[in-house]
Amino acid sequence: MGTTGFSADERAAMRQRADEIRATKGLKGAAKKAQEYEACIAAIDALEGVDSEVATLLHRVVTEEAAHLDPKTWYGFPTYAKDGKVIVFYQPASKFDTRYGTVGFQDAAALDDGDMWPTVFAVVAVTDAVEKKLRALVKKASG
Repeated sequence: MGTTGFSADERAAMRQRADEIRATKGLKGAAKKAQEYEACIAAIDALEGVDSEVATLLHRVVTEEAAHLDPKTWYGFPTYAKDGKVIVFYQPASKFDTRYGTVGFQDAAALDDGDMWPTVFAVVAVTDAVEKKLRALVKKASG
């Protein structure tokens, strides 16, 4: 069988997303949200080092600044959604063996600012300045 052009890590992430969908198949309402919440917490708990610190900070910030967002996972990433649409997620450095993890915002996030704006932010340490910036971004993005 030929290669697909995807790395082993990318194929694993796609399988993980399929597993996420299967895990909530047939669940509705509170049961589905509870399952997704548990998956998000498990994804955060599985992280180590700076990845764990950033994911934990993001979870706390979302809980405090945008409690209306629903925790879940998306390709195995700790993720927060509004009306089923991903708003913000954390992609840990360990996921694809990269130099830094990123906090990313999807197109449903209300970050629009003119003709061009950033949607992904590299995070190499949890500091007061990082927390302040993250709080402002999450608050704005969550509408």
